[in-house]
Amino acid sequence: MKIKVLVVEDHTFTRDGLRALINAQQDFEVVAEARSGEEALEQLQDRHVDVVLLDIGLPGMDGIETASQIRRLFPLVRMAMLTAHQMPEQVFAALASGADAYCLKTGEPELVLLALRAAHAGSAYLDPQIAHLVLGRAVVTSNKPETSLTERELEILRRIADGQSNKEIALTLSVSVGTVKNHVQDILVKLSASDRTQAAVNAVRSGLL
Repeated sequence: MKIKVLVVEDHTFTRDGLRALINAQQDFEVVAEARSGEEALEQLQDRHVDVVLLDIGLPGMDGIETASQIRRLFPLVRMAMLTAHQMPEQVFAALASGADAYCLKTGEPELVLLALRAAHAGSAYLDPQIAHLVLGRAVVTSNKPETSLTERELEILRRIADGQSNKEIALTLSVSVGTVKNHVQDILVKLSASDRTQAAVNAVRSGLL
């Protein structure tokens, strides 16, 4: 059974290109299109959709507000946000709204498909160009001891964002690689994440970032 997609994009040329890209895949089918957030909500009421590919820069109700409404009204529907911008505030707002994936219009077409598949699978996905941005701003605070990160864990998370390997982090901090691995595992557990990128995404959604 194909993954049913709703494409929400106000520019006809871009929407046509996205439809062609998605329908060319064996596992996808564009079942509806919308030019605004309001139209998207109407489409979701009338038909079954698995994943919404949602442009942030929509007229009227923007993509972030639309995502929040979709998450509230249709909690089982997955969402992949699409934008031409990499502004940190926009990225964090999109993730906080409930989006499962975030990709750039300026990226390779394959990344849009990757984002859709990740969203459908319930996995967090960030375009590689902005994954570093999110991790680099990961300063986590919380009043809940079970979800708070220690100063050492925060330091390791920042170094991960800088692209350092476990071995490089260990050398910099004068600890063993095993110690670094243990800290990384604790970070993933505390943030209920399966990988480093998802840890940052979960932190945003939980209001920890």
